[in-house]
Amino acid sequence: MTASDIFRERFGTEPEGLWAAPGRVNLIGEHTDYNDGFVLPFALPQRTVAAVRTAAPGEWTVCSTFADDPITFGETEPGEVTGWASYVAGIVWSLRDAGFDVPGARIALDSDVPVGAGLSSSAALESSVLTALIDLGRLDLPLERRPALAQRAENVYVGAPTGILDQSASIRCQQGRALFLDCRTYEVDQIPFDLAAEGLAILVINSNAPHQHVDGEYGARRKSCEEAARILGVPALRDVSVDGLGDALGKLDDEVMRRRVRHIVTENQRVLDTVELLRAGRTRDIGPLLTASHASMRDDFEITVPQVDIAVESALAAGAHGARMTGGGFGGCVLALIEADRADQVVAAVEKAYTKAGFTAPTCWIATAGPGAARL
Repeated sequence: MTASDIFRERFGTEPEGLWAAPGRVNLIGEHTDYNDGFVLPFALPQRTVAAVRTAAPGEWTVCSTFADDPITFGETEPGEVTGWASYVAGIVWSLRDAGFDVPGARIALDSDVPVGAGLSSSAALESSVLTALIDLGRLDLPLERRPALAQRAENVYVGAPTGILDQSASIRCQQGRALFLDCRTYEVDQIPFDLAAEGLAILVINSNAPHQHVDGEYGARRKSCEEAARILGVPALRDVSVDGLGDALGKLDDEVMRRRVRHIVTENQRVLDTVELLRAGRTRDIGPLLTASHASMRDDFEITVPQVDIAVESALAAGAHGARMTGGGFGGCVLALIEADRADQVVAAVEKAYTKAGFTAPTCWIATAGPGAARL
């Protein structure tokens, strides 16, 4: 059943239009976004589609193919709508809080972005609804301002302490490009990322070890980074360079905090190095940077789990140029940079390793860089 199907079934009429927003894979740059750093995501072909029609002012009804009953709400405040519908209510609240006259609407949602896999299914939902309400309400909200409003919905209304990476990718990515984003200035550069032309591919391996961001671990990492920046006397860890890392670590007494800082500082540099290599047409050479990123997340930031570690190790053993976990951690997906004609062999190696370890079988597919949120 599509979004249009469920809209007609629930509301007995046709939607005014369809809006879609994608999930994302973050090529490199993990947990750097809320440290004012650099990230390099690209949009997935998988997306959330919103079928929407305007309704009475001050009333919003949302239904979906992944929930039984529609949910109706008015002008709410953070915490008043919970569950999956809170992401929709959060978008309405964030727009209203920013001074926009948000049109009432009936909304039906469908999505093929895997949930709980670290591919930003929540940002895809937020971005599709946001784009629809902006278009239908003819709201004057430039593209570059939209991710911050969607992020505010997730941070304040839903209560998930995420950075701006996910919403930026879902809204601002372009087909065949990776989005080089400066999370302090919001400046972007669209980096060519046509792997097929080079005989390469990104294999996404869903570990099927689900993760959640609305929990203590993600928040604890963010709090540790913010406290370290305060101790070091800098606005954010983005302001610590690789060259100055040794001095910075010497000012921190806590060993765990030192490891967290080391990850962020070195990860920012890995993003910059990856962008430089991609611009130079040296895509295969980014492989070691991806693998180093994973080791840093595993050892310094401590956000991996056995399923993703085994996926990385087995993909590398099968010939991947590089591999890393992608997303906030504690489960989710791994990406591997591979020769396009080696996909079957790499998948077989990962599946064999999972079977040997007694893990639930992974789900694998080739990811290509798709477009950001738009009306269909």
